[in-house]
Amino acid sequence: MIFDFHIHSKYSFDSILEPKKIIKVAKKKGLDGVAITDHNSIKGSLDAQKINKDQDFLVIIGSEINTEKGDITGLFLNEEIKSRNSIEVIDEIHEQDGIVVLPHPYRGHEIDELRKILDRIDLIEVFNARNNELQNRKARELAAACKMHTTAGSDAHFSSEIGLGRTIIKNGCDIEDVRLKLLKGEVEIVGVYSPAYWQPLSQMIRAVKTKNYKNMVFQFYNLISSFRGKR
Repeated sequence: MIFDFHIHSKYSFDSILEPKKIIKVAKKKGLDGVAITDHNSIKGSLDAQKINKDQDFLVIIGSEINTEKGDITGLFLNEEIKSRNSIEVIDEIHEQDGIVVLPHPYRGHEIDELRKILDRIDLIEVFNARNNELQNRKARELAAACKMHTTAGSDAHFSSEIGLGRTIIKNGCDIEDVRLKLLKGEVEIVGVYSPAYWQPLSQMIRAVKTKNYKNMVFQFYNLISSFRGKR
């Protein structure tokens, strides 16, 4: 079974993707399931679960939570994560029998701070389509050094990015089976990198949603720079 475990919908401040569109595109690209991991919200996942009528396609409830140590992702959730403290976030996820994922550890995190909580993390995201090659390589090295199991995702904010980062579950059949196989490391990671211009575009969406127009100008410059090959 092929999954993209890191997708953002319109319930994230930097995406406009409809949950219905996510399911449609994912199925068209040959995925067997997705985890919608909106920033500080499970609303996108809940919407997608209600919309999905295909028993052969799995929607996993997730959320990417902002903490003082950087983002922490919860998969297989039942309720919103209320805390924004890293330790409490991890505890809330585990109390729901969820899986704690460290997403893109070398982007948006202080690695020395992360090392203080690594023993509480279940999986490390070692391929993120929005990372660069060095960031993903260092994530793989971190997982290997800590003997931790791994996952992958696209970090999609636009439909064309869905499925760029894939986690292949060996002999998976249902959600509980997928959860157990992730924890056992019975996966294969594959991926293709996202074009650089998608990141400033998603940040422009964030600027519009938060009415931070000064940042919109800055991200427009980044967008132009990405087309010129400076990013």
